[in-house]
Amino acid sequence: MRTCVGSNVRLHLIEPISFKIDDAKLRRSAVDYYDHLYFEIHKDWESFTKDRKGRYFFLTRYGKHRHSDPDYKAIDEDIYLVFGSESYGIDRKLLAENEEFTFRIPTNDKIRSLNVSNAVAITVFEVLRQLDYPSLFDHEPDTLKGSNYLKQFKGE
Repeated sequence: MRTCVGSNVRLHLIEPISFKIDDAKLRRSAVDYYDHLYFEIHKDWESFTKDRKGRYFFLTRYGKHRHSDPDYKAIDEDIYLVFGSESYGIDRKLLAENEEFTFRIPTNDKIRSLNVSNAVAITVFEVLRQLDYPSLFDHEPDTLKGSNYLKQFKGE
């Protein structure tokens, strides 16, 4: 959730999800940024994709390409990054039907995969890097501590 807020990315949760989600729980886990979180919950994959046209990329340990291989800047439609649960991943049938668009983050053979929050952050920021970080700051915003914050510590 924090990655989505910090990168201006929308979060879509598709049921069934492996954790209970309610407003109170979300507010507790996303204390500082809940009011900036844009998310939707969808009853299933079909209802999610019905009205969302675009390019879908499926992140899986079985991926045929690296997460950084696509030229995201050349894509002239919405981009959807699809992640599964940490325990099971994405439905294997869906992956097999979309094998051309399966991707993985390169790792060694000591782990099966990264945890989902790390995979989301790595992949989202790769897409944004290729798009030159649209609407993101490359310096500390003045609404936080500001770009000159470190000046006060010079000469200590």
